[in-house]
Amino acid sequence: MKITKLVILFNYKKILLGVVVSILLLMLSFQLHSDVFTWLLWGLSILIVLNIIASLVASYWLYDHSDLYELNNLEDTVNWNKIENAVLIHASFDPLSMRLEEKYPHLKLTVCDIYGNRHEHESGIEVSKKTFPPNPKEIKIAVETLPFEDESQDVILAVTALHEVLDHQKRVLFFKEAKRVLKKGGLIVVSEQFRDTTNFIFFNIGAFHFLSWKQWKNAIAPSGLKITENKKITPFANMLIIKK
Repeated sequence: MKITKLVILFNYKKILLGVVVSILLLMLSFQLHSDVFTWLLWGLSILIVLNIIASLVASYWLYDHSDLYELNNLEDTVNWNKIENAVLIHASFDPLSMRLEEKYPHLKLTVCDIYGNRHEHESGIEVSKKTFPPNPKEIKIAVETLPFEDESQDVILAVTALHEVLDHQKRVLFFKEAKRVLKKGGLIVVSEQFRDTTNFIFFNIGAFHFLSWKQWKNAIAPSGLKITENKKITPFANMLIIKK
């Protein structure tokens, strides 16, 4: 429940607004003398509450009850025992790097926080950093200029991070840079929620914050990298395996 609690913390204003609107609709329904409008307001009120509950259940399923931050489903794709250098990219929220370092102590892992992402100045970020302390070796990066030598990295991991790169051209430049720094046969693993029907149902307009499958393909294609796999982690998130 750790991450779901943080989701509530970051979105509590939206949740409270939804609850208040739901209550106001119920109060208004008692003032009307039309059965049709009364039932309509009741329906809207219930729908708002159900949507809040559904988004929280989906968040728990995605963040706390899945493999999203465990990466066990990568064992058939990545031979961690043969990996020397890896990059982990996050957006001011890092529940993964410490686990990787504990699990694979031989791994030379560089942890990168995307500079200027939307979470940097949010009020809840200090609480999240107490829950998941930043890696002491963490560095800040601009995604369009990765600070690594050519063909120096085996794997680049970006878990729920790259959707924070809001500019399409910067996403294109990131994948070009990723290709430059990856060794031959190297992999990029991108785990993200997509802007799709399932996320619209459970997260409503919040789904607009994510990218569509078409947008991901358009960002990756100019680099010449190949998407070898697009698989579901949960109904709400996909994992892209991208190969040089």
